[in-house]
Amino acid sequence: MASHAPLTFSQAVRAIAEFIEVAIHTILYLRQVYPPDLFVRRRKYDTAVFQSRHPALNDYIAGAVRALTDELALGNVDKVIMVIKSADERPLERYIFAVRNTLEVESYNKDTSVEDAISLDSLSQYLRSFMVKLNMLEAQLGQINLDDLSFAIILELQDDKAPTASNGKDPPPWIPATTEHTTAGASDTAELHMIRAVDTGIINLSLAVQESEHKLNLDKETAQKGKGKAA
Repeated sequence: MASHAPLTFSQAVRAIAEFIEVAIHTILYLRQVYPPDLFVRRRKYDTAVFQSRHPALNDYIAGAVRALTDELALGNVDKVIMVIKSADERPLERYIFAVRNTLEVESYNKDTSVEDAISLDSLSQYLRSFMVKLNMLEAQLGQINLDDLSFAIILELQDDKAPTASNGKDPPPWIPATTEHTTAGASDTAELHMIRAVDTGIINLSLAVQESEHKLNLDKETAQKGKGKAA
């Protein structure tokens, strides 16, 4: 079966982009950025995931993923960041999808299996393990005890490149990000937790979550208040 054959470049791009989309929906549910009843439980990668039922939210995520898929196919992407923000736009958590193309593939070979690449079935199993770890995040990070949370999807390209992919005459659908929301804007005291990584033989993918200094300080304040009440 084709699913047992080594991945093609195009399959690797599509699978990673699809995973990022699934993960973003699930993170929004798990971190309670929006009310739980806005989401429906699904199965993907043979495990539980969550999908938003809000059309505008779905369109925003899908549009961003389509655009990052174009850049991924060009080999331009360094990181995709999903940042959860407070009501005053301060970053709380950055979900960092880091990608690295391990080989260059000519356009006419992008649908040809790459020797030594893993199969689509194997990649799906790896992505399942990503989702299982994501579903355990709250035990590690605790809840975000703030109202009016929001999020943004940020694309960090290699070598400070600008987005180049576009559909027809439309310009690339990206605007400059606020530096504070990017990985470059993270303070030295931010805490990074690795979730999972996979080497597909074509594109390497890793996922980590970074707790910002602002969030860690809020957690300390909450803990101190709790001790004060207990005393």
